[in-house]
Amino acid sequence: MSGVIGSVRNVKIFVLYLMENINYPLDFVTINDIVMQTDYVMYLDFAEAFHEMLDGELIAETELEGDVLYSVTEKGRMVARELKSDLLPSILDRSLSAALRYLNFKKRGIEAKCTVEALEDGRYEVRCSFTEQKVCIFSQSLVVDSEDRAKRMKQNFYDRPEAVYRGVLALLAGNVNYLFD
Repeated sequence: MSGVIGSVRNVKIFVLYLMENINYPLDFVTINDIVMQTDYVMYLDFAEAFHEMLDGELIAETELEGDVLYSVTEKGRMVARELKSDLLPSILDRSLSAALRYLNFKKRGIEAKCTVEALEDGRYEVRCSFTEQKVCIFSQSLVVDSEDRAKRMKQNFYDRPEAVYRGVLALLAGNVNYLFD
């Protein structure tokens, strides 16, 4: 089963394109997270492609202060530049934008937290918050009718906390008028 990107070859091009444009070494988990931001690639395809890129010397592994980091080699840069036209420009643009937003969120050290608490009346309270440098910058509480809905909300929050944050800010600032039509 493959994602929107398709073949493992295309996944490699996609990952190399993102890594080249980010242009600094990243750990495996962060690379995985930026690749998964838009749901164009499935994890198993990414994992397979990642190891093939290492073996093919398209990406290099380095150790910095005890952390293993990966960067694009010159060979990988050439592949990304020459073959990026095999992928839709809109997919590449959308994915790079999402990756950069994610990295900005991570770089700022914003911590996301979400809890679910059962209420006495059988409903559930979902509490979400973000802290930056130990200061709460966002806090929201919702009461929902079922534990399943509460757990799905919690999972969605943790899947893309930066999207939740940006979305609430956009709603409160009135920058998403299509919702009000």
